[in-house]
Amino acid sequence: MGRKLRVGVLLGGRSVEHSVSLLSARYVLEGLRGSKYEVVPIGISPEGRWMRLRELPAADVKFLTGDDGPNNPVDTGPTAHDLIGLTTPPRIGSGGEGRVDVVFPVLHGRYGEDGTVQGLLEMANIPYVGSGVLASALGMDKAMMKVMFEKEGIPVTDYLVVRDSQFRKTDGGLQRRVREKFGFPCFVKPANSGSSVGVTRVENEVDLPAALEEAFRFDRKALVEEAVAGREIECSVLGNHEPIASVPGEVVPHRGFYDYRAKYLEEGSRLLIPAPLEEETTDRVRDLAVRAFLALECSGMARVDFFLEKETGRILVNELNTIPGFTAISMYPRLWEATGIGREKLLDRLIELALERHREKNAKQTRYLPDGSANGK
Repeated sequence: MGRKLRVGVLLGGRSVEHSVSLLSARYVLEGLRGSKYEVVPIGISPEGRWMRLRELPAADVKFLTGDDGPNNPVDTGPTAHDLIGLTTPPRIGSGGEGRVDVVFPVLHGRYGEDGTVQGLLEMANIPYVGSGVLASALGMDKAMMKVMFEKEGIPVTDYLVVRDSQFRKTDGGLQRRVREKFGFPCFVKPANSGSSVGVTRVENEVDLPAALEEAFRFDRKALVEEAVAGREIECSVLGNHEPIASVPGEVVPHRGFYDYRAKYLEEGSRLLIPAPLEEETTDRVRDLAVRAFLALECSGMARVDFFLEKETGRILVNELNTIPGFTAISMYPRLWEATGIGREKLLDRLIELALERHREKNAKQTRYLPDGSANGK
């Protein structure tokens, strides 16, 4: 019997969603630990320090520190070079102490979900779970995501893009643009963030500048979006070239909207799985989820969030997440469980898709010889 497939799970990260990543990583690490895989937890501190961990972070750990605390680091380093040392050469079955065969990024937000880590893994020729550089970058930047969806005819919420440098020169013109385009109330959010960090519901023109200042704490670009009076629907997607969609679920927040506190700190919000929708609406949501996935050229996994407008019945795509949450209350795994794919089967499939995508990419030529004397490998 050959050695187990060695899976490196990346967790933590230089992101305001660091703590959420640790919660997600516990779900993934616990699901992978069995007879099939050898799991290598690889933590990234909020300062960007990389470390191999001996064991799962404790459930109450909020940050990876890299010292001799409950995370039990094996070794630490100041940069991402640690990962290259862990994984080169990335041949399946190559053996070698500490080397991994595939990486499972469980990183949310910047420097993990935005294409940066994906680019590092591509340069090192390492298989990894999830979308590539392009889809990750587009999925992180909500403004560019909407542009791509609009190009593909996918309905989105109305919006305006505001840059930090421009905002300070508007002299009230922005309030007028918002009022004329979709009015108040509206939402303001950082263009590159997740878990509803920095998101504010704005009831009137007076409160708009403060909401933008809050968004600019986390990014140089912000979105002002129309407030849709309706239901919040989510749908999970799985696959590469022929992705499939789960049953939809519905979020019923106990606060004004499903913000960070409602998601992770407070009880009261309800998740309805499957969502109580008419069959035609369910089919439409699943179809749009797959179309959104393909529009950004995603791979492996994504969760697509929708608004179902009460008055008109319009289904609008709010956003797509290329590394959705894997916490105990997260929609992505729970929707697949309701669709008939449990945790172990889901994680197996995601790793299979990562290896499949890597094989396809490596089958392409990387050198060009006009006389055709070499195969380019």
